[in-house]
Amino acid sequence: MRIVAWYTAAVDSSQEPMALYSSKLTSAGFNHAFFTRYGGISEPPFDSLNFSLATGDAPAAVQENMRRAGGVLGVPAEKIYLLNQVHGVQAQQVHGDDPREEMLRRDGDIVFSADSSLACGTRTADCGPLLFADPRSGLVAAAHAGWRGTVAGVVAATVEAVARLGVRPEELIVAIGPMIERCCFEVGEEVAQTIAAAGAAGASVIDRSQAKPHVDLRAVLVAQLRTLEVTNIVHVAGCTQCRPDIFHSYRRDGKVGGRMLSAIVPRA
Repeated sequence: MRIVAWYTAAVDSSQEPMALYSSKLTSAGFNHAFFTRYGGISEPPFDSLNFSLATGDAPAAVQENMRRAGGVLGVPAEKIYLLNQVHGVQAQQVHGDDPREEMLRRDGDIVFSADSSLACGTRTADCGPLLFADPRSGLVAAAHAGWRGTVAGVVAATVEAVARLGVRPEELIVAIGPMIERCCFEVGEEVAQTIAAAGAAGASVIDRSQAKPHVDLRAVLVAQLRTLEVTNIVHVAGCTQCRPDIFHSYRRDGKVGGRMLSAIVPRA
């Protein structure tokens, strides 16, 4: 699987949030964004577009960053729905009248909806953000897929959640956003084998050319999707750890650092 990151130049913070997009989702009529670390007001080490209070950032900064994201997505900040992510498989369906603060306290790693007044989102800083869209119904989902969630079956749980609402897996478009790539995802042998066993690609996702195993988590996610008959997969690629000029990274910066937002709006 060949992944090409099409952006190469360093960028500066500005008043306009910098985001990456899938042309396929856009062509299908879905407003969405994989936000980077730029275009917000957070001070270092959260600079500048951080979407998490849990890391210690100023609440006013996160609130303004969320407002700016809402401007890009075309929905109010209070209609961008996120969960308390726990690296699991629990899915939450949201509607326009759900209290956002209550949803933020609910455990889960999958948000899905058919309500075009809101956005379904996920926060990441190395884990994989997946945006799902059904062109037939307009329904969408956002999933958070770190290695633990990937092994637990977050991809299958997302497909199952939307299938219960009549979505056909073979009709889904799934965009996988920036995440830690094989070049930087160094793990121990036991973890490498555990991740490899979670997808049909098997041991081919493990790179043993270096001192410790490096795993291609993106390839595992793709293999899982294809097993579920989801083949319309697009990549908005980039290694979060490699690119401090564009992305936040937990592995690089630790707990005290920013978190990025990826979100998608159901199509009316």
